[in-house]
Amino acid sequence: MKNLYFITSNNGKVHEATEKLKPFDYNIIQKDYGYPEIQTETLEEVARFGVKHFHQKKIDHPFILEDAGIFIDALKGFPGVYSSYVYFTLGLDGILRLMKDVTNEKRTAQFKSVFAYGTTQGDIQLFVGTCEGIITKKKQGSKGFGYDPIFKPTGFDKTFAELETNEKNKVSHRAKSLEKLVTFLKDK
Repeated sequence: MKNLYFITSNNGKVHEATEKLKPFDYNIIQKDYGYPEIQTETLEEVARFGVKHFHQKKIDHPFILEDAGIFIDALKGFPGVYSSYVYFTLGLDGILRLMKDVTNEKRTAQFKSVFAYGTTQGDIQLFVGTCEGIITKKKQGSKGFGYDPIFKPTGFDKTFAELETNEKNKVSHRAKSLEKLVTFLKDK
């Protein structure tokens, strides 16, 4: 069995990665190490910086980390890389207030996830997943976390927070980036 550190404080992310990688003989070990998130325009840059940070710390196992955000077209991509900060400061109600005058056809958004894989030799691989959808006019549903109650993925009449976990995990941004990571790791 190959050990793979997952640097995150999010137990849900760890559970999802563990289930996906178990068939390929990977043992996911959660490490709640904090790391600085740079102010930049892309999630890829944030993830790459995180991997470089841990390369400098001389981490002793291959590891993964993940960064995600929601990019709302009517808000010119905001909150984007600042999604976590905005969620904890403005909250969902604040986002909905910012969009109160935005018409239905202009409420498009994209959830994006970037998994980063780093090795003890300094290698970096990035895996990107996206999910298109719209921002609803009110919160709907109680499942999931973060922006799930206001994001309705394309092709669904429910928000992420209304979908069953197995439904969400088939179409979510994180499921897509994780699937690309799994494809990469199963051949290693």
